[in-house]
Amino acid sequence: MEATTVHDICPAPMAGRRERKKQRTREALVDAAFRLFQEKGFDATTVEEIADEVDVSSRTFFRYFASKEDVVLTFQEEQFTTMLEALSSRPAAEPVLTALRNAAVSVIRACENGQYGFDPERFGCIQQMMESSPAVFGRSLEHGQKKQSEITRIIAERMGVDPAADLRPHVMAGLANCAFHSAFEVLAAGVAKTDRFSEVVDEVFAVMEDGLAYRSEEETAAG
Repeated sequence: MEATTVHDICPAPMAGRRERKKQRTREALVDAAFRLFQEKGFDATTVEEIADEVDVSSRTFFRYFASKEDVVLTFQEEQFTTMLEALSSRPAAEPVLTALRNAAVSVIRACENGQYGFDPERFGCIQQMMESSPAVFGRSLEHGQKKQSEITRIIAERMGVDPAADLRPHVMAGLANCAFHSAFEVLAAGVAKTDRFSEVVDEVFAVMEDGLAYRSEEETAAG
């Protein structure tokens, strides 16, 4: 037996411990960041303060996240992944926009209720930051645009079309992205009759399902 066999086997546990340590550090940074966001607000919280809470350097923070905004997106990434799974599992006969609506509302409601491992306090904190911080809102918008191709792909599969030749899946994915951000804008403007994000998103999708070819004031007056 060659002597190298032992060395081939031994490094694996060490690598596993290193990865677990890195994961614990990442989770600790996320927990500390959201704790400070809730106490001080997003804009008043610094990267140095987040790092100090975990007893690491700012350089260590930037090994895990490019910015404070990216900490917020860790939760949104989990939410997005869960929504894609929910959309894929919707009944095949369900209209695409209805499937998007049901998938989105069910996942957001789960976040609000603390289901599937989601933290409802953290979700509420993100909602407040989206309404009050242009930096968070802008980063979230950018994140949604990057993920739009994944939604497009799933919609195209449901429709049985090729997204390279059919624009409809792209339009539908854009509408889904628009629904989320319209809901935040509705909440920020005080137009909604409720402060539950899931209900506002449901209303926004309902408006889309009813149709968007609104008549102008002049056209309505003309009968």
